[in-house]
Amino acid sequence: MISVIKVVESAIAARDPYTAQHQRRVAQVAVDTASEMGLSKDRLQTLWMAAIIHDLGKIAIPAEILAKPSRLTNIEFSLIKEHPEVACSILKPIKFPNQMTTMILQHHERVNGTGYPCALKGREIILEAKILAVADVFEAMSSHRPYRPSLGIERTSDELFRNKGILYDGEVVEACLRVCGDNSGSRTCNRLQRLFSAMEDMADYPIAAISPAVGFGFH
Repeated sequence: MISVIKVVESAIAARDPYTAQHQRRVAQVAVDTASEMGLSKDRLQTLWMAAIIHDLGKIAIPAEILAKPSRLTNIEFSLIKEHPEVACSILKPIKFPNQMTTMILQHHERVNGTGYPCALKGREIILEAKILAVADVFEAMSSHRPYRPSLGIERTSDELFRNKGILYDGEVVEACLRVCGDNSGSRTCNRLQRLFSAMEDMADYPIAAISPAVGFGFH
């Protein structure tokens, strides 16, 4: 199964190196958060596999939209919002374990029902998808984007804290901020800040360097 994930991740990287880097950083944040919450090794492994390819569906989106340096139009954003379902359609023939495709499908859902693609609420969203959602937001705000520079760890932490229990699961937010937030003081936070510091080349971050140290990373 890991070899399949590696092939998919490599295909994403070949088409869009920026998205591949984003997914790798999200995977690290997600697994660090889930580990802090006490999830089992099997659940950590499946979450990591989902995170490392969670934006697979973006391969169906024109590159000029993905890299647009200005605000998206409503039509462009509607295309972006299709990427979780596109990913699940691509992955459907493969029998992945433990709700992995559900994690990918739900990673843009929000606990108050304002997310997409299904406007799910609260307990309708599986825990791993809630973790992936928070990790995705943390990485997106903390790193450079085509349309803006990094917003920084402090501002990112404030966004998650202000919206915990509204957009994001409160327990997940608290766990994420403990290990990655502005006041965490942890080696995880230091490592993440180094990862988010610039848009390095893909070669600078082989998958093995950032896969979780629980015995199932790429080599």
